Amino acid sequence: MSGQAETSIRPRAPHGADLGRLRERFALAFADGADGLVDAAEREVRGVTLDSRDVRAGDLYAALPGERRHGAEFAAQARERGAAAILTDPAGAELLREAGTGLPVLVSEDPRGILGEVSAEIYGTAGIDAAVFGVTGTNGKTSVVYLLAELLRAAGLRAGLSSTAERRVGDTAMTSGLTSPEAPELHALLARMREERAEAIALEVSAHAVVRHRIDGVRFDVVAFNNFSQDHLDDFGDMESYFQAKLALFAPEHARRGVVVVDSAHGRRVARESRIPVTTLATEYGAEADWHLAVTAQDIDGVAFALQGPGGARFRGRVPVFGRFMAENAALALIMLHEAGIGFERIAAGLEGTDRQGGLIPVYIPGRLEAINPSGSGPRFYVDYGHTPGSFAAMLDALAEVAEGRVIFMFGADGDRDTSKRAEMGRIAATGSDILIVCDYHPRSEDPAAIRAQLLAGARAAGRAELYEEGDPRAAVRLAISLARPGDVILYAGPGHEDYQEVEGRKLPYSARDEVRAALREAGLL
Repeated sequence: MSGQAETSIRPRAPHGADLGRLRERFALAFADGADGLVDAAEREVRGVTLDSRDVRAGDLYAALPGERRHGAEFAAQARERGAAAILTDPAGAELLREAGTGLPVLVSEDPRGILGEVSAEIYGTAGIDAAVFGVTGTNGKTSVVYLLAELLRAAGLRAGLSSTAERRVGDTAMTSGLTSPEAPELHALLARMREERAEAIALEVSAHAVVRHRIDGVRFDVVAFNNFSQDHLDDFGDMESYFQAKLALFAPEHARRGVVVVDSAHGRRVARESRIPVTTLATEYGAEADWHLAVTAQDIDGVAFALQGPGGARFRGRVPVFGRFMAENAALALIMLHEAGIGFERIAAGLEGTDRQGGLIPVYIPGRLEAINPSGSGPRFYVDYGHTPGSFAAMLDALAEVAEGRVIFMFGADGDRDTSKRAEMGRIAATGSDILIVCDYHPRSEDPAAIRAQLLAGARAAGRAELYEEGDPRAAVRLAISLARPGDVILYAGPGHEDYQEVEGRKLPYSARDEVRAALREAGLL
């Protein structure tokens, strides 16, 4: 792509739809008094976006109400960039009537509620000829998506993916803005994947994506649920509302079949209350489930596992990332493919280094337990995106099983987000580490020192780890390295793949991975 920076991946040859067809199918009305109504019904739109900065010639601009401003306020920018028409609600139509945009304006009482189906109509993605997989849960979605993509590659299938870290199709990749893209971006991505002859597609599905209609117009072949713990209560209010948003994915309007990890009460509840057929996975010995997973070997360099299921289905494999939860992620991906009719023999034949422990799944997951210095005499340094109590507990429990030396853990917390989890994050971090360094993450509009104080209060309540406070994450990285001895493991949780730090409304350049590499080089350890 050339010219100005693109904010979404679009098809090269858009499908398109005329406004008359959209009006008829979705029971829309042209706004009274709107300019440009001559031949409006015959006007074709070839793309759709709800970001005025992403408008391209021939687009339908979806002007939706936002938290602070209405999208209709940016209609002039959309028109300047080539919008062919506007979709909005009655309030937006009134704003546009007063402004006089000169564009046809389609009005819906609930434009967000129909935007997924509208996008599917414009991009022609309602019946995409590829197996579509969706993964939901609080932690580990990104890892499962990348494992799906790698296993699909081993099976000889061309795959596309959308994750918190990136959107990827063919040789094109771009950094993600949201865990699950808004509906127009998602359907544009699916259309491009179809052009690139993708045979399978793996997507992260957040709770927000379900309740905010971002996945509408997509019918998943197989969806999966891995785990559930506290997060996003600033948006959902309570755990039950958050859980219901996850559960809603397991419905016939969204998916055909499901796979559920039933180690937890929430997983067992999803399996009971799902409105689509599901198969179940347990990692606990003796638990009732269709599939069972056993970890057969593990160390700091990875985990080997054995998976057994109905009809004598078996698979042995290895993942080059430590942790029992990573074996669970791989098992979940394998079962999803099995449910879609992709046999284990086909996958195993394409994996590297098959031995008595099974084939190596050579997956790279950006910013997820990413080893910055995987070899050498100094401490191991990992960077991870985990920023919830559940992810902290899983990572630190895993390190307790494989770390030879001490565990040095550094982290911060999001500003302007769920504050109720901060003390628990501090408690879990201090309980599972030997040395704990609290630094800043994305303070946003909050006082960074106040955020750190909440985290430290939780850590002090645990009364275990040696505690340090260093607000500047760059200095905190160097402090961690200075405290480490050979054999120790340093885990920096929070920023993962991100390349910025958000402070007082500004996104300042900051890459944890680059900063760690620089600090290790300064110390002669890389």
